Amino acid sequence: MLHPPSVRPPALTPGLRRSRNGRKHLTRRAGLCTLVHAPPEARTDMPTIALVDDDENILASLKIFFEQEGYQVRTYHDGAAALAALTEQPPDIAVLDVKMPRMDGIEVLRRLRQTSNVPVIFLTSKDEEMDEVVGFNVGADDYITKPFSQRLLNERVKALLRRTRAPGATPETGDKKPLSRGELTLDPNRHACTWKGQQVRLTVTEFLILQALAQRPGYVKSRDQLMDAAYDDQVYVDDRTIDSHIKRLRKKFREVDSAFDAIETLYGVGYRYNEA
Repeated sequence: MLHPPSVRPPALTPGLRRSRNGRKHLTRRAGLCTLVHAPPEARTDMPTIALVDDDENILASLKIFFEQEGYQVRTYHDGAAALAALTEQPPDIAVLDVKMPRMDGIEVLRRLRQTSNVPVIFLTSKDEEMDEVVGFNVGADDYITKPFSQRLLNERVKALLRRTRAPGATPETGDKKPLSRGELTLDPNRHACTWKGQQVRLTVTEFLILQALAQRPGYVKSRDQLMDAAYDDQVYVDDRTIDSHIKRLRKKFREVDSAFDAIETLYGVGYRYNEA
């Protein structure tokens, strides 16, 4: 009698995790698992991911991987082509390389953010620290450095997709009530933000940070608390990442109201939203 060959469990995949006390450490997950991938035609809930990189080998490898993980995958080899496609037909999430010909990832995102809030993860080289800072300043939601594990990138993608869903939504309707604080209104269901009746376009991360501050006006939120509100526990970020998002939030609000000062910095402590 023939027996089916044994299947070895997948290798342990290290991932970065930030604990509630702010310390960073490695986590590992192990265990037997069976991956069953339904054929694409049988799936009606497949998220769409756009992959943008001028390295065809990386694109081909990621395309196969994410299709096996249940995504609809679109690939682009240069920034100019990607910008046109992402603007015309936004995906659920985009993974964008920084260094590309014709138009680099920074410029692609800068232009994309004029019309779209699609979640974006940057791919950067280990020695491109400045790119990470600039990336957050132009509206990136997360980044990962090359070389990277495909499974780690997938965890980042899944975490960011989870963050796009309104926290606290009811199972029956999925709705959450809009939050109003003085001149500010946040509607999680539509991912909409207005200040004095004017629309302010925010990324997923910016929206979640502002929502965490506005939920309790006058109360100080530390950087760690804002990290917890805006990032999945398995995502590593440092303090200046939050600072970059706050800087960009202020800039966006001052574009519609030059006197905006509702977000206050308490040096060495954190940030506070002051309701007028």
